[in-house]
Amino acid sequence: MHREVDKGATEIQPFGVFVRRRIHAAQRDLTRIPNAIEAFASYWKPEPSPTSDIHCPLSQCAPVLMCWLLGTSSDSGSGHKKSVDRKESGTLCDTIVTTIDGQSFDTRELDHDRDLSMVADWSLPIFEMAEKHRITVLSRLTYTVFKQADLFRIFKVSPIKFFNFFHALEKGYWEIPCTSWANVRLYFFNSNMHYKHFVMALYTAAAMHDYDHPGRTNAFLVAAEDKKAILYNDRSVLENHHAAESWRLLCLPENNFIETLDAAETKRFRYLVLEYILATDLKQHFEIIMTFNEKTNEMEMSNESDRLLMAKMVIKMADINSPTKPYSLHRQWTDRICEEFYEQGDEERRRGMAITPYMDRSEPQVAKLQDSFIAHVVSPLAVAMNEAGLLPILPGLMEPEMMINLKHNHQKWLQEIDVSSSSSGYIFNHCFHAVAGLGNGIIEEERSTSESPDNRKCSPSLDSEVEEQFDMCTIHEHDEEEYL
Repeated sequence: MHREVDKGATEIQPFGVFVRRRIHAAQRDLTRIPNAIEAFASYWKPEPSPTSDIHCPLSQCAPVLMCWLLGTSSDSGSGHKKSVDRKESGTLCDTIVTTIDGQSFDTRELDHDRDLSMVADWSLPIFEMAEKHRITVLSRLTYTVFKQADLFRIFKVSPIKFFNFFHALEKGYWEIPCTSWANVRLYFFNSNMHYKHFVMALYTAAAMHDYDHPGRTNAFLVAAEDKKAILYNDRSVLENHHAAESWRLLCLPENNFIETLDAAETKRFRYLVLEYILATDLKQHFEIIMTFNEKTNEMEMSNESDRLLMAKMVIKMADINSPTKPYSLHRQWTDRICEEFYEQGDEERRRGMAITPYMDRSEPQVAKLQDSFIAHVVSPLAVAMNEAGLLPILPGLMEPEMMINLKHNHQKWLQEIDVSSSSSGYIFNHCFHAVAGLGNGIIEEERSTSESPDNRKCSPSLDSEVEEQFDMCTIHEHDEEEYL
């Protein structure tokens, strides 16, 4: 049967002018509220538990995770932040930090940068920012989220070593279309000191998670017998490489911004960073989601393994959140990942290797790629987080912005598939009638494209790993199987 696109899909809009004005107005109001998180919490969290934050179950941790997802700090009780110690160039009032390679950062300018003030906006204009600050945008963003979380003060982080490390890290990202730190969007826990270690490790892992990425998939490196695949025994090749090489960079004396941590804290910090980075391997995707779904109703923030599991869900969403962005941003990310895929396909052709599905630039299938990616990979993750109450619902909206965008973007791709299928059907029928009119024989017309099975079922999955574990993406509700 021909799959019909939801007739209401064309009415789904990521954000209209009216909604944007309401949200921006609400955000302005929040700057005048001592504890901003309480203003948001009333929209979706249950009544607060009389117990302390450290013992709250997952269902009562809405303020923590909302703050985490919004990218706003929940420890803004006084309405202003403590300043970073700037004793790097000889005086307490110096604001210029110069890295070992001569790159200068003015922390006063960063503190008042208009773009960086929008870091909590889900539609952050990251590409415009990257164009303006081509070699420093990672350092600038990381400084901002560290500053907002008060990590410089809490852990006595040296600004010079901080900028040495993150600037060296951003220089290690290749000039390739998509594989980049820029798609990482990370969040806060709450003001409890017990969580700040998790936060600093999470931000650091986010910046490190694609360091020295060559723009090729794990499957390609294994098939090509790349030296990285040999080194890591074909297992999480890229993720192990990113973690090992970026940690090696951190260990240089001039880059070691975590030097104030004691031995036990350093060991724990390293463990968390490695766990976060390795969680971005899609081979772990379904296992992590299943474990999260099984434990959702009994998870507690006081349990470190539960916090780690939630953090893995968050960094995974940060890594693959493009379809949850407004369409214009999502489309730019899509164009970049497709170009990266095509470059791999070009190399596979040169090497005489089989070209990976969706990576042949001579046969582009962008809409099918995105349909598969959204339906099989992103949606199960987003639905799991949403059903657990971990996605924020902003004032003026009936459901999370991320879910609105995800549904809208998916419908756009499904419509594109149907338009393409209709065009193919028209061409086929036109050619058929032309040929039939020339011959005397009887030709039996094949079933038209509009009667073909669901395009998604016909198309190859994102990769073999996703296809093998496709059933694990299934959402069971009332004994029926549904897909977002």
